[in-house]
Amino acid sequence: MKIKYELTKKDNNARLGKIYTNHGTFETPMFMPVGTLANVKTLTPEQVKATHAGIILSNTYHLWLRPGEDVVKKAGGLHKFMNYDGPILTDSGGFQVFSLAKNKKKDIKEEGVYFKSHIDGRELLLTPELSIQIQNKLDSDIAMSFDECIPYPADYEYAKSSTERTLRWAKRGKDAHQNEKQSLFGIIQGGAYEDLRKYSAIETVKMDFDGYSIGGTSVGEGKTTMYKMIDDAIKYLPEDKPRYLMGVGEPIDILEGVERGIDMFDCVLPTRLARHGNAFTKEGKINLKNAKYKEDFSPIENDCDCYTCKHYTKSYIRHLITSNEVLGGTLLSIHNIRFLVHLTEEIRDAINQKNFQEYKQKFIEKYKNNIH
Repeated sequence: MKIKYELTKKDNNARLGKIYTNHGTFETPMFMPVGTLANVKTLTPEQVKATHAGIILSNTYHLWLRPGEDVVKKAGGLHKFMNYDGPILTDSGGFQVFSLAKNKKKDIKEEGVYFKSHIDGRELLLTPELSIQIQNKLDSDIAMSFDECIPYPADYEYAKSSTERTLRWAKRGKDAHQNEKQSLFGIIQGGAYEDLRKYSAIETVKMDFDGYSIGGTSVGEGKTTMYKMIDDAIKYLPEDKPRYLMGVGEPIDILEGVERGIDMFDCVLPTRLARHGNAFTKEGKINLKNAKYKEDFSPIENDCDCYTCKHYTKSYIRHLITSNEVLGGTLLSIHNIRFLVHLTEEIRDAINQKNFQEYKQKFIEKYKNNIH
């Protein structure tokens, strides 16, 4: 079946909902951990599930290059290949083409994007049709349209031309989509220009996708600009379909997105921070490499219910990190993902009780006013 979205309650623009998929139901707002190469870095599927993440994201570009979409299809699809039975969303590969192409050199044509593989320098062409065909074979629950992630800053004429091309690519991808069990989301672009965001949103909605995402944010612009990008697009998106803000995972940004009506978020941030010894806490991020944690035998957070906080101390995790032990990154990844998932759980409770604004203000005040 295609996904089904149910809007259950609103608190101003903040939305409480459920998304039903072939691999389970999850509540929104929700944070999605990123499983780049068919795994959330350093974690087993069981460890991911223990964070209570409702859905994870995997990367079309990376799986196309290795092991190849045909290998995944022969394994029975992405769920069986990676032994994960929960909902999975695959991105289109567009962002990776623009961020990882060898030497960042790429040639954007109407047919698609010519670029060199970041692995071996091979000349490649990724088209809207190929992106969808790869995702059809991966058999994720939700596939994404192929788009160009407009860099920031970009002049108006470039942004306009790119936005129009992304719309043409969206139509071509939708026409190429053949997996009847898989839902397809359209992506809103437009750069930092209000009229282009409006145009992109209205024209994308006309194509009647199963959900809509706002792309091209968190690409170097300031926070005020990013939030305006959301505002400029979201007012034109339908109430009865999910809304996804791509590549955003800072706690305050999640709160700002929810306030504007966003349902889904994803980001590599929790696992990337973990690999560098950093942890989310309600009083801001901390760096466990700091010498003051050498003899700190308390958990990262006393009231955290994650596996890491229940069993390990800052001192031990610091020892692992400073000794370059992989387990350190694993334990911090568990905590950081659980932190963001728990944040969305508390957000859902606040929306349900009609006090989201109060919750947001209290969280931000505590998070921003404590520097470690």
